[in-house]
Amino acid sequence: MSLLSRRAVLGAAMTLCVLAAEARAETIRVGVTAGPHAEVLGAVKKVAAERGLDLKVIEFTDYVVPNQALAAGDIEVNSFQHEPYLKNQIAKTGWKLVKVATTTASPQGIYSKKYKRIEDLPAGATIAIQNDPSNGARSLQILDANGVIKLKDPTNTASTIADIAGNPKRFRFVELDAAQLARSLDDVDAASINNNYAIQAGLSPVTDPLIKEPVEGPWVNIIAVREQDRDKPWVKAFVEAYRSEPVKEFILTRFKGAYIPTW
Repeated sequence: MSLLSRRAVLGAAMTLCVLAAEARAETIRVGVTAGPHAEVLGAVKKVAAERGLDLKVIEFTDYVVPNQALAAGDIEVNSFQHEPYLKNQIAKTGWKLVKVATTTASPQGIYSKKYKRIEDLPAGATIAIQNDPSNGARSLQILDANGVIKLKDPTNTASTIADIAGNPKRFRFVELDAAQLARSLDDVDAASINNNYAIQAGLSPVTDPLIKEPVEGPWVNIIAVREQDRDKPWVKAFVEAYRSEPVKEFILTRFKGAYIPTW
């Protein structure tokens, strides 16, 4: 073979290698909580594959570890939380994490196995809420908006039990990890339960709550990445895959109002 021919073959081989590398999907590790968020990522994964992203979905069982994993570089992105929760975590830890898009709204509710209406809760009844500041505040806001209690500032997304200004029926509040609230229903009179845990427990966030929050508000779910990654091409591709029509249709069909696309 002549030198010219060898160079031509070598050049063609190099071109094929470059094309193969470009065609290889970029692997992105996505942190989600088990349940609905993981199900949605299953739909996102199919769309993302068409856009050059190979999503590795990693499931967590609580709300703390997905942000720890993101900050540590163990995953590239997470999708499980609302913005007030992320802001609270950043304030406590200094993590360089940012919101890059909204995903779904999921109106949270107050549930009971003992009573059919919120008005039926007797004086001194026990209500379980989340022990993390943002979700606990969210539960108190639901109760305030429905006239069950009165908060000093109903718009404060960091309200705590200490911020209750009016409690006419002298309800007692128990703070538990969000993942434990559905299991607590046998032991308390009512509990505020995040939708992902409610669905996992066989509850319907659409029909079962005694009361629930409106769709509008600050509690919309988000996609978060490390600050240093926010402008990378894969972030845009991931967001576009998530906020696509096939994923919207999946959410509307699968969750029937328990989760509502924001796009």
